[in-house]
Amino acid sequence: MKKINAIIILCWMLLPIAIMAQRKKDTLALHTIDSAQQIYIQQQANQLKQIELERQADSLKKINLFLELQNFSTINHQQKQVLQQQLDVLKQKDSLRVAVQKQKIDSLKKIMHGYVVAPFGDTLFTVYTSLGSFSAADRANAINNRIQALADNYNFAVDSLSIVDNESTVDIVFHDLVLMSITENDALWENMGKLQLANSYRLKIKTAIQNYRQETSWQNILKQIILALIVIVVLIFVVHYVIKLFVKIETNIASTHHARIQGVKIKNYELLSVEQEINLIKSALRIIKWIIIFIAIYLAFPLVFGIFPWTKTIATKLLSYFVDPLKRILLGIWDYLPNLITIIVILFVFRLVLKGIRYLKNEIEKGALSIPGFYADWANPSYQIVRILLFAFLLIVIFPYLPGSNSPVFRGVSVFLGVLFTFGSSGSLSNIIAGLVLTYMRSFKLGDRIRIADVTGDVIEKTLLVTRIRTIKNEIISIPNATILNSHTINYSSDAPERGLIVHTTITIGYDAPWRQVHALLIKAALATTYVEKNPEPFVLQTSLNDFYVSYQINAYTKQPNKQAELYSLLHANIQDTFNEAGVEIMSAHYTNLRDGNQTTIPSDYLPDNYTAPGFKVNTEKMNPDNAKNKS
Repeated sequence: MKKINAIIILCWMLLPIAIMAQRKKDTLALHTIDSAQQIYIQQQANQLKQIELERQADSLKKINLFLELQNFSTINHQQKQVLQQQLDVLKQKDSLRVAVQKQKIDSLKKIMHGYVVAPFGDTLFTVYTSLGSFSAADRANAINNRIQALADNYNFAVDSLSIVDNESTVDIVFHDLVLMSITENDALWENMGKLQLANSYRLKIKTAIQNYRQETSWQNILKQIILALIVIVVLIFVVHYVIKLFVKIETNIASTHHARIQGVKIKNYELLSVEQEINLIKSALRIIKWIIIFIAIYLAFPLVFGIFPWTKTIATKLLSYFVDPLKRILLGIWDYLPNLITIIVILFVFRLVLKGIRYLKNEIEKGALSIPGFYADWANPSYQIVRILLFAFLLIVIFPYLPGSNSPVFRGVSVFLGVLFTFGSSGSLSNIIAGLVLTYMRSFKLGDRIRIADVTGDVIEKTLLVTRIRTIKNEIISIPNATILNSHTINYSSDAPERGLIVHTTITIGYDAPWRQVHALLIKAALATTYVEKNPEPFVLQTSLNDFYVSYQINAYTKQPNKQAELYSLLHANIQDTFNEAGVEIMSAHYTNLRDGNQTTIPSDYLPDNYTAPGFKVNTEKMNPDNAKNKS
C-alpha cells in the first residue's frame, strides 16, 4: 500500500503543476532544416519580399492611372489610349509577377513547413511568410497572443470579428485591434484569394474561441476534475492488482519449483542451478512488473492532462514521447525489411556454397575424390582459407545493407579496428603466412617424428600460428611457424611407410676380431631387434680404420620411426648379447680396465662352468756354469 500511496501523491503533485503551467509558449517549426536549406529559404523569402514591394509600387501606379482614366473629360482620346496601354502593361507585369511568386512558393513548400498558430493546443493555421519587420515566427507568436487575449476578454463577442480589405492586405480586426493581416503571399501559399483566406481564418478563430470558452466553463471544469479523479482511481487499482498478480506468480514459482524447474544444463555442464534459475526468473518478473507499472503511470498522465484544456499540449507531448519512438522503431523495421530480406538471401546462398565446398573437402580427405597435384592433407587447410575468403567477401557484400553502415561513427569504428588489427598483428601475420607456406610445402604432418633444430618429437598439433611437438619425454614444445620456416627440418616419418627409415649405430672392435665375423654378428643382432624390417636386410659399413680399432656401423630399416628411442635401446642390447655369445669382445683403445691380463671380459654367464683363467706363460732355460761365469 505504501507504493500505491506514493503513486497517488505523485499524481496529485503533478496534476496541479500541469494545470497551473504557463499557457504561453513559443511557436516551434514543424520540421528542422539544415543551414544550406536555411540560406536557400532566406534567399527565396527576400526575392518574394522584393516582388511584393514591386507589386505594391505598381498598384499605386495602377490607381493613379485608373484615376486619370476616370477623369476622361480632361484628356483627349490619344492620351487615353496611352494611359490604357500603360495600365495593361502593369496588369501583364502583375500576372507575370504572380506566376513567379507561385513558382517560388511551390519550391519552398518542399522544404519549408512554417510556424503554427495554435493558441489552445490545436493548430488553426500555419504562417509561412514575413510581413514588414516581422518574421514568420514573430507573426505566428503575435497572432497566438492576440487570440488568447481575445478568448480571456469577457467583452469579446465572436460575431464582432470583421474583415477589412485594404489595398495591400486584408485584415481580421476586432474594433480597433488587428488580429492579423493577410498578404498576397499568404494567399498564394494556400492557393486562395486574400478575401477567401481571411474568411476561412476568421471562421477558424471564432470556432476555436467558442470551443475554448465552452471547455473552460465551471461546469466543464467540474466534469474534467471528476474524470481526472476517475483516471487516478483506475490507475491505483491497476497498479495494485498488477503487484498482487506478480506476487502470486512468484509464490507459485517458489512452491512448485522442484516439479517444473530443472535448471539449465548444456551436456554435462550445469549452466544454471535450480536456485539460480529461480532467482533469475524472479528478477525478470520484477523487471517486467515495474515496466508495466511505469507504462501504466506514464500513459495515465496524458489521459489526465488531456482532460483539461490548459494542459492538452502537455498531454500531446507526453504521448508523443511514448508513441513517436515506437513509431520510429516500427517504421525503421518496415523500411529495413528489403535490406533484411537481401541479407537473408545472401546468407542462404553463402551457406549453400560453403556446404558444397565442405562436401568436396570431405571427399578429398576420404580419398573418394582425387585431383592431380592436390594432396589429401591440403584439403582441410585449403577449405579453411577458402572459408575465410568467403566470409570476407560476405562481409563486403552485406556491409552496405547493415543499419547505420553509412554513419560516420560506424565508419570510424571500422577504420579504428582496421588500424588496430594492422599494427597489432604484425608478428602474428608472419607466423600465419609461414603456417600456410609450411602446409603447402608438406614438410610434415600430424603424427610425424621430426627434428627442428635441437628439438625432436612427434607433431601433435598444427595451427596457423604455432606447431606443437611432443618429445620422447612427454614434453610439449610450441614452436612459432616463422621459426620453423627459417630453420631446417628433418622428417623421419615421410618415407618410412614405403621405403623405411634407416636407423644406425656405430661400435668399435679391435683388429684381432675378423671383420666378416663382426659383420655377421651385427646383422644378426639387428634382425633380432623389434621394429627392424627383415626386408631389406640390415647392412654394415666400416666407417673408419683407426689406430687401435675398426669402426663398424650397423644400418637397419624400420617403418616405425616414432619408436626410435626404444628401437635403439633394443638394438644396443642385442649387439651386446650377440657379441658376448660369440666370444667377441667389444673393446677399443678407449676402454681400460685393471686386471691381471688373463681374465676375460666376457660375463661369467656366457663362460663354461669349468672355465679357469689361464696363467702366465714362463719359459725357463738352463744355462752352463762356464757360460754363466763368462757372462758374469
